[in-house]
Amino acid sequence: MFRVIGFTGHRQLRDRAAVERVLREVLAGLRAENGAEWLALSSIAEGADMLFARTALQLGLGWEAVLPLPPAEFRADFSPELWREVESLLAEAESARVIGERNAREDAYLDCGMETVNHCDILLTVWDGEPSRGRGGTAEIVAYAREMGRPVIVVNAKDLSVRRENFESLEVGDRHLAYFNGLPRAPQPTPKDTPDRGRTIVQEFQAKVDHAATFHAPHDKRLVTLAICLLALAAILAAATLAFPRLDVGAMPWVKLVCLLAATAIALLVRHRRDQHDWARCRLATEITRSTLATWGLPRSLRLFDDFDWAGLEPLRRSLDVLHRRGARAYPASFDEFKQRYVRERIDVQLAYFAGQRQWAAPIQERLRWGFFISMLLAVCFSAAYASHTLMPALQAPAWVESWVYGFGPVALPVLAVAFLGLIRVTDLHRRLARCREMEVRLAAARKEAVFVQTWGALERVVAKAERALLQEVFEWHTITSFTENR
Repeated sequence: MFRVIGFTGHRQLRDRAAVERVLREVLAGLRAENGAEWLALSSIAEGADMLFARTALQLGLGWEAVLPLPPAEFRADFSPELWREVESLLAEAESARVIGERNAREDAYLDCGMETVNHCDILLTVWDGEPSRGRGGTAEIVAYAREMGRPVIVVNAKDLSVRRENFESLEVGDRHLAYFNGLPRAPQPTPKDTPDRGRTIVQEFQAKVDHAATFHAPHDKRLVTLAICLLALAAILAAATLAFPRLDVGAMPWVKLVCLLAATAIALLVRHRRDQHDWARCRLATEITRSTLATWGLPRSLRLFDDFDWAGLEPLRRSLDVLHRRGARAYPASFDEFKQRYVRERIDVQLAYFAGQRQWAAPIQERLRWGFFISMLLAVCFSAAYASHTLMPALQAPAWVESWVYGFGPVALPVLAVAFLGLIRVTDLHRRLARCREMEVRLAAARKEAVFVQTWGALERVVAKAERALLQEVFEWHTITSFTENR
């Protein structure tokens, strides 16, 4: 569990040593009262920002830098001596990213402060309580944090008193991550073929959430399919007893009743299942973690998930990002080693998966379509025959025609057609096949690019494109599965 403390503060300080002492006390106090590992997040402007970054690093916190401008432009705010100190601090950062690329300077500082608030759990500020003296000032960032409901620690820049705000909203733990961590280990141990402890942790985590998702899958589509078949059977039996009165004896009424009761019970079961969200969340966590392991070894972790709705899984994303970054720094992979592994273990495996899904789903879809069209065609023919017979009442039809063509068929065949149509919709085969074909095309193109590229930058772009395509499919599935009520 990682928590992030963001920072904003003034450039001009009355007593830098005293401010640094207070910052050290606040950070040390947070570490003592919370079981999570704390990460520091801030820009590195002159003054309080630099004090915060240096103090966090001295206390052993991981520090992530958010820069308002590219380094070539940002350095204009510093003297040559001070910029060398900034560069030495940035070299110790776990990550550094630029927020403003083309914005005006003051707008870039405002965006940088707001981004710090967006990605922190607590905002720590050294602030004199006065309004901002310019756009993007400390007062504006504190006001934004309050508006967003973030817990805030205010260090008064005048008397160095410390005040906490809105700390009742800070969750001590995360229920989703606690649920994942509480799952039992997978039956088969994961291979420990690397000295990278972070990767081993992620491998073990992926194995157990994958096992939980597989073992506890609710199989709702199968249950709904069974309910549709039972309802169709009940309707067909009812049509048969109308067309063939001699069948309406013995156990036939009870069979129809059992079919209807069973279908009703299945519908209620699907509607009120309690493990649906846990299962969907485990499956989503499995695929996110699989993506992280597939990209493990890149010199820098890709921010693959920023554009997706995390639905409560933000702490998991943060944990995976941090472990990935630390593993890449401690155990860097060679370019050829990573490229070959990614092509073989990620792209080729996913290509085989989507090809297998397409080969499995296509024949089923074709059979269901044929069943629907044949049932409808026969229903039309039987109904047309009966309609024609009504125009010639003097014409006597054989008994079997009366029973099968005029009685049973016009009732049972439309029901059967509706059942086939319902199965096509429930199994969602049309969308699944379309997505499989699309993913095969995109992954095949990514494979060709990956084999050809010769630089880390080009390979990162190929990997980002492939992983976003794969994760988009997973997040779409999760949204449909988790937030669509079963009716």
